[in-house]
Amino acid sequence: MRWWAGRRTARVVTGGVLVAALVLAGACGVDDDEARGGDGGPDREMISESDHVGIPEVSAVMPLPAGAVISTDGPTGLPQVTPDESCDPLPSLRPDDAPPEERVPRIRDRGRLIVGLDQGSNLFSFRDPGTGQLTGFDVDLAREIARDIFGDPGQVEFRSLTSVNRIEALENNQVDVVIRSMSITCARRELITFSVPYYQAYQRVLAVRGSGITEIEHLEGRRVCVAAGTTSASRLWEELQRLTVLSVNTWADCLVAIQQNQVDAITTDDAILVGITAQDPYLEIVGPQLNAEPYGVGIAKSTPGNNTDGLVRQVNSTLERIRADGTWNRMYSTWLSGLGPSPGMPEPAYVPEEPR
Repeated sequence: MRWWAGRRTARVVTGGVLVAALVLAGACGVDDDEARGGDGGPDREMISESDHVGIPEVSAVMPLPAGAVISTDGPTGLPQVTPDESCDPLPSLRPDDAPPEERVPRIRDRGRLIVGLDQGSNLFSFRDPGTGQLTGFDVDLAREIARDIFGDPGQVEFRSLTSVNRIEALENNQVDVVIRSMSITCARRELITFSVPYYQAYQRVLAVRGSGITEIEHLEGRRVCVAAGTTSASRLWEELQRLTVLSVNTWADCLVAIQQNQVDAITTDDAILVGITAQDPYLEIVGPQLNAEPYGVGIAKSTPGNNTDGLVRQVNSTLERIRADGTWNRMYSTWLSGLGPSPGMPEPAYVPEEPR
């Protein structure tokens, strides 16, 4: 049985003070016979539980992850779960025939592509414990984009972002692109732009094996972990009346929370959940597929002072290439085969453009 399995156990300290007192007595020169009640002193009765009066019982409660927020009321401003038929967020700019020198001159002059991602999302972007190097599906995609810009996949700089600050990082020009399992939504389109989808995920639920949780309805009255700034809680607030949500900074924090019995389940995209199950065989993905979550490369909106249209076309050009030459399927086989056979890269949709 795992150390965290079963009901939450309070760790109680009942004898520490007594042990410390005996050790101190020995250190101060008290004769062993005195302590035992031998020839050196009067007989002493065996210590009973009644002699422990006054020794405090201390419950060691596991702390929540740093920055965690608990909510029992659905917050306002959550992304809409029901599709908005008046909005199609997926079309992007079609690749053109221009070379990288014309599409992304600033990035070329800098000599490196700056990419925002998560360093704790297993299988997508994480540090290999053996080499200490960032690796994963999203990391490979970033290197393919750098390959097409510079001819060298190594000319890329990675910066760690949380789900909350990834859009801000684009708006403030701290990164060129965000590749962080970010779903393309109409709400996000108001703030940034996207490439065409590079992966189609589906929201699912992760629970401890044998917990009895197999459907979304089983989360009624339970505690669920999500990453702050994601769309993961939206469906739950619409479907359930009683729910406690623990919002944390990273999905790695959710793994720790469920292992410490601080939550009953985790919900997010299946692609992220399969990376969590790879780290803990006592967890399993349950229930049906919920919302479709198309991932796109996030890019700042084009402005007069920062025209990003060329970068969007550059990224979409790379996505066209890795779809055609089999690179995407090789990336899937390397990192995401735990989800089953390759579904293939999503077909692109492009914004209609006026003939030149």
